[in-house]
Amino acid sequence: MKIYTRTGDDGTTGLFGGGRVPKSHPRIAAYGTVDELNSWLGLVRAHLLPEETELDALLQRLQGMLFDTGADLATPLDSRARTVRIEPRHVEALEQEIDRLEAQLPPLKTFILPGGAPAAAMLHVARTVCRRAERHVVKAMQQETLNPEVLRFLNRLSDLLFVLARWLNHRRHVAETPWLPEKRT
Repeated sequence: MKIYTRTGDDGTTGLFGGGRVPKSHPRIAAYGTVDELNSWLGLVRAHLLPEETELDALLQRLQGMLFDTGADLATPLDSRARTVRIEPRHVEALEQEIDRLEAQLPPLKTFILPGGAPAAAMLHVARTVCRRAERHVVKAMQQETLNPEVLRFLNRLSDLLFVLARWLNHRRHVAETPWLPEKRT
C-alpha cells in the first residue's frame, strides 16, 4: 500500500463510511488538531526520563484514545461504518486520573505560568492544542451532529494535561512560576 493516493489533490478528503468533504471543513480541522495534539504527546514522551515509565504508559494510552477520537470525528454519526466512539467511560477514566494525580500535588492557590521542565512545558503546549481542538469541535457541531462525548473528552483531557504538567514539575522538583499581574500605576 502506498502512502499517497492522490485522491486529496482536489482539496477534498474522505470520511470513514464514505463521502468527501473539503479539507477546510470544520470536522477536518477538529480531527486534524486532535492529530496535532497526539504528535505533541509523542514529543513529550520522547523527552521523558527513563524512570518515568508510568507517565509514558499513561501518555501512550492517551495517544490511543486520541486516535479513537479522530476516528469518531472522521465518521459521521449516521454512517454504517464500524468505528470506536468516545463514551462516558473515557471521560470518567480521565477524571479518575486527574483526581489521582491532584491528590499528589500541593493545592493550587494562584494562576501559574506555563513552563518548567521541558516535558512539562510541552504538556502545557499540548493543553493549548487540546483547547483548540475543542473549539474546532464546537464549530463543527454548529454545522452537523457529532458525538457530544468527544467534546466532554477533550474538555477533560485539557484539564488532565494541565495536571500532568504540574505533576511532572512537582516530581522533578521544578518550582511553578506564579502569575503576578502587573501593578497599575
